[in-house]
This record gives sequence, structure tokens and C-alpha cells, in this order.
Amino acid sequence: MSAVSPRLPPQVHVFVRDWLSSNHVLLKSRDGGVLIDSGYARHAPFTLALLETRQGLGDAPLARLVNTHCHSDHMGGNAAIKTRYGCPITLPVGEAALIDAWDERTLLLAYTDQYAPRFAYDETIAPGETRVWGDLEWRALAAPGHDMGAVVFYNAEHGILVSGDALWANGYGFVMPGEIDPRALPATRATLEMLSQLDVRIVIPGHGEPFVEVGAALERAFARTAAFEADSLRVARHALKVVLTFALLDRRRLALADMPSYLERIGIYRDFNALFFKRSAAKLAELLIGELEHAGAVRREGEWLVPG
Repeated sequence: MSAVSPRLPPQVHVFVRDWLSSNHVLLKSRDGGVLIDSGYARHAPFTLALLETRQGLGDAPLARLVNTHCHSDHMGGNAAIKTRYGCPITLPVGEAALIDAWDERTLLLAYTDQYAPRFAYDETIAPGETRVWGDLEWRALAAPGHDMGAVVFYNAEHGILVSGDALWANGYGFVMPGEIDPRALPATRATLEMLSQLDVRIVIPGHGEPFVEVGAALERAFARTAAFEADSLRVARHALKVVLTFALLDRRRLALADMPSYLERIGIYRDFNALFFKRSAAKLAELLIGELEHAGAVRREGEWLVPG
């Protein structure tokens, strides 16, 4: 974790987290801070500690908590932050019904072996609406693909894009194969095309350091999208590897001997295997672990699988 603010106005503070928790964007003003995205539930105590630092709020109030979308690594700290600060929570309007129903499959919670404490929201924001946070005007823009209800926030004055998981320096959040959600990849491409039309000079992504090489990032994202469009199996394999890596970051280790039963128990692996891989759970575990080991994302320590 580090706090960085390259080429950003002084009231914009970015706390860069790891891959278990999303970055936090803190927008400061005399009326109190506005925090965009709250991280994963396991990290909530550290998130609260960051907000209490001088780079965070210090003794100032938190006026509002906002989410780019409602996946566990972006909204897992919502309940703890609302308890600590008593602040209202603003969600993208497309996420509200999922939170109302606490749809753990569509929210990718139990379905992917992830967790977030339930919380109540106070307001929604729709694409096209603007808000003044941190004395800057931000426009919400629809950014479906990785999450169909996601939004990004754009400040035209400084060319700042708070992109959530819609655009990173090297890609974006995983998307569902067309066989699972036929909207996802077309929406991903449409979101990238929309972003490419904006005058973006700096991106604050949901994961990784803020960056200014926006054109290169978009080129990489379009190339990834084209590769995914050509091969559903590649999309499925990528999604499962991301989810498994996340689970390891959360749990810290998984027993190698238990991996087949784990993949049979967790819905996303079971469903994807039936649709795409058609292997025994042991063979699917062997495939995913082997590819993740090759990429350096995981390693074996005796009888355990641990993050790389």
C-alpha cells in the first residue's frame, strides 16, 4: 500500500492497495471527505486506520462513501466505514436491486468464495449525473462489462478518470464468457470505446498505481478484448484463475489435497467446468494451478497452495 497523487489536484488522495482490496480515492473539502470504494472486508481495520491518518481524513468527517460497483473488493468495507463514520452510501443505480436482494450469485460473493458484510445504501447515482466531491465536478458514466451496473467517474477540468475495474494499466477486471452472460464482452468493448473518446489525462484505476499512459492502456485493453472475443475458453480460463488467485489472497493458503473438492463446492468452478472444460475436478485443479504457477501467481509450499 502507498499513498500517491501524481499530477492530481491537492484534494485528491489515492491509497493504492493490493489485489485483495481495491484502491481508495479520497476527495477532500471543507465539507468533509468523499471516499470512492472501500476495499475488501478482511482489510477493513486497515482501511479505517488509513482514513485516520493525516493523508486520510485525520479528525475530519467523512461526508459520503461511493462505490464504482458492488464487487467484494470494492464494497467489502462499506459496513465498517458506515458504522465508524455514520456517512451515507451512494451506489450506481444499476447495483441497487442486487444490494436490496443481496444476490450473492450476481454480486459474485458465495458463488466465487468471497465475502462482504451486508450494508444499507442511502442514494443512487445514474450515468450522466454529476456530483461535486472534493470541490471538483464528477460525471458518472456507465461502464458495463466486468460488472454490468458499474460506473466510472470523470472530471473534465483535470482529465481525471476514476475507472474502477473498467480500465487498468494492463487490462481490466475479468468478464464473463458469452455462454454465461452474452452482454459482457460487447459491453466491455463499448465501454472501452466510450473511454477512448474522453480527454483523459490520468487514470486512477481500481487496482494498481494511477497512470498517464492512457492510449497505451486502451490499446492493451482492446487487444485483450479481441482475444477474448475469439475464444470463450480463454475467457473462462482467465476468469477462474483470477477468482482462484483472489481466494488465495483472502485465505492465505489452500490445501492441495482439498483442491478438487473445493472446485466442486464453489459454484463458479462447477458451472464453468460443466460448460467449458468437462474435466474431473482434479484435472481442472491441475490445469489452473499449473498455469498460475507458470505465471508466478501461486506456488506450492509442502502440502499447501499459497499466493506467489
